[in-house]
Amino acid sequence: MPDHIPYPFTAKKISIDGNRLAYLDEGQGPVIVMLHGNPTWSFYYRNLVTLLRDRCRVIVPDHMGCGNSDKPQQYPYVLRAHIDNLEYLLDELNIEKYSLIVHDWGGAIGMGLAARQPSRIESLVILNTAAFRSTRIPLRISICRIPVVGDILVRGLNGFAGAAISMAVTRPLPLDVIKCYLQPYDSWANRIALLRFVQDIPLSPKDASWGTLLEVEKGLNLFRQTPMLILWGGKDFCFTRYYFDEWVQRFPNAVKHFFPDAGHYVLEDALEEISPLLTTFFQEHLPKQ
Repeated sequence: MPDHIPYPFTAKKISIDGNRLAYLDEGQGPVIVMLHGNPTWSFYYRNLVTLLRDRCRVIVPDHMGCGNSDKPQQYPYVLRAHIDNLEYLLDELNIEKYSLIVHDWGGAIGMGLAARQPSRIESLVILNTAAFRSTRIPLRISICRIPVVGDILVRGLNGFAGAAISMAVTRPLPLDVIKCYLQPYDSWANRIALLRFVQDIPLSPKDASWGTLLEVEKGLNLFRQTPMLILWGGKDFCFTRYYFDEWVQRFPNAVKHFFPDAGHYVLEDALEEISPLLTTFFQEHLPKQ
């Protein structure tokens, strides 16, 4: 990756059952764990890492199959496995207390682990995600779940990560940023997790991760009094206003900001507005050192 790419971090790696999981571990102080979704990787949080690492310890894993992590071809790419991997990582790093920032699939993964260890969670930041059941799915994503067709579109034509570069934002991304988003997903083999994430979306009880998601959803009640900040892109084609309203209904005490002109990659479209909001939120809710 060229030196000028805006990702001035060196990933660390940990082995989990013979596969290496990559993660960033920057700064010192109260811990903030940032969890990406599909089809991004830790690069999505690059600006927040830079913003917060001077006063916090920021941990940003690449889910298995994503970013700088290994991309095993025969692997259980299901929600529970991703939660287990996150739990293993934080245990190995001896993280006792932490805050979470979650986006896309990171919501179900992060809140899944949070429900297992609620006393460790200090605060929550929610970015265009879900951690509860829904039957809503955009047609363009549903098509990618069709056997054979999905393989061709997602793994062969890079129709998921490639399309997200324009569909997930309302402001055109710089070319070097586009290259960085796509760099880990440059071949059929390296796009395995992108397809498996799509296939694993739990839409009904017949789906493999439906039961896991139900556990995650039930666990949300544990955090009704936990400090929460909701930052939402209003032009998200996938996580629409419906999901924002659902979070607000479940967490009426949350601080919430709706950015009507931002897309799914809300950190790309509304970073200037979000940065001071995050800074203020963590100043108020992170433990003092």
